[in-house]
This record gives sequence, structure tokens and C-alpha cells, in this order.
Amino acid sequence: MNRKLFSTSRRALLKWGLCSFGAAALTTLPQKLTAETIGSLKTLRFGANDIGILNFALLLEELEAAFYLLALISGKITDPKEFDYLKSIGSHEASHVTFLRQVLGANATFKTKDLSFNWIGLNAILKDRDTILNTAVALEDTGVHAYNGAGTSLKNPTYLLAAGSIVSVEARHTAGVRALLKRPTTELDVERAVSDANLVSKLNPVKGRAYDELYTPKQIIAIVNSLKILNNPINGALVA
Repeated sequence: MNRKLFSTSRRALLKWGLCSFGAAALTTLPQKLTAETIGSLKTLRFGANDIGILNFALLLEELEAAFYLLALISGKITDPKEFDYLKSIGSHEASHVTFLRQVLGANATFKTKDLSFNWIGLNAILKDRDTILNTAVALEDTGVHAYNGAGTSLKNPTYLLAAGSIVSVEARHTAGVRALLKRPTTELDVERAVSDANLVSKLNPVKGRAYDELYTPKQIIAIVNSLKILNNPINGALVA
């Protein structure tokens, strides 16, 4: 990214409010991959209850918000319209983080600064425009599957409302980025990270392009781990 565009983009980010989140997120990125050992990292634990589910959703939103911030400052998104679109999505994700933290209050089990990111994995998904946009599709599709799958277990109506108010926006995000890539606006079976054979039948009484498949939290964590962008160990009854 040239100096003028970077300066303009940074001012836009500051006005937009994401830089304040991004500064916190970026301070968790180790300068050297050997600077932290697994034993020194905060383990993210998610219980199989409403609090665990909403913290699980918070983790996904934190990852998405950090991804879009890094995508915007990577210099690889040079088309102004695409830049503005990713900026808008990133703003939504940062707002989701704030919203979920407000809903959880003292029940939030980790802070943004507790997250430790892996530069090797991040560099792999930020290497060029197409990889960034395809990763955005993967993250947003994963979010839709995750909210739908975990939302069925929520008991607290306030938490259910919080999840429901986010999942529809995640779906609009993926459709929009898919359009930038000239990919189908709905996910094809061959694109799904979880095959038909591995779908939990009770969560998926119907399937097909007119319906979204529901993934379990354990399946979502496997997808997140496959990206190799987060160093923190993850466990707990929800994802066991």
C-alpha cells in the first residue's frame, strides 16, 4: 500500500473506530513465534451452557474483527470499493465484539489481549487479494454454521436474541464477498468444510441450497484450528 493510501486508510479506520480494537489485538501478536510457549498462553475454555456458547461466539467475532483489520492494513486490497466493503464488514465485526462483551459482562471468560495470533498462519491468509477474500468467505460461512448450530442450545432469550441478530448479518457478509469473487452467493456442497456424512443429523433435518447446514461447536473449532492463526489452546465441554 502506498504511503498516501495507507495514511488515508488509517485516518478512515480511526474515524471508523476499529483502530482502537486493532491496537489491542495487535499487541497480542508475538514479535517472534518462539516468544511464547503453549504453557504461557491462556487456554480458552467453553462450557456447554449459555455462557459458554456466547463466549464461543465472542471468540469467532474477535477472530473476524482482527482478520479484517489486518486485511485492510496489509496493502493487498487496492480496489477502493473492495477496501470500503471490507472496512464496513470489519466495522460490523468489531461492533459484534463490543455487543457480545456488553451482553456477557462479567461472564466474558477472556479478554481481547488474551488472544495470541500466529504470524505464519496470518501471513498465509493475507498473502494476496484473492486469498484474503476467499478467507473472508470461509470465516463468514463458518460463522453462519456456528451460530445456527450453537444457537439451538441457548436457553436465555436475551442470548438467543443476541445470536440471532448477528447470524443474519454474517450471512449478508458472505454473500457480498462471494459476489466480489464472482462465486455463487450461497455455499455449494463441495465448498463446505463439513461433509454430509459428518453432519449431526438431529441438527440438520433438512439440507440443500435453500437451507444452511448446522455445525457443532466442536466442528467449528476444528475449522478454526485448520487456519493455524490462533496459538491459544481451546477446550471445554462445549467443544469436547
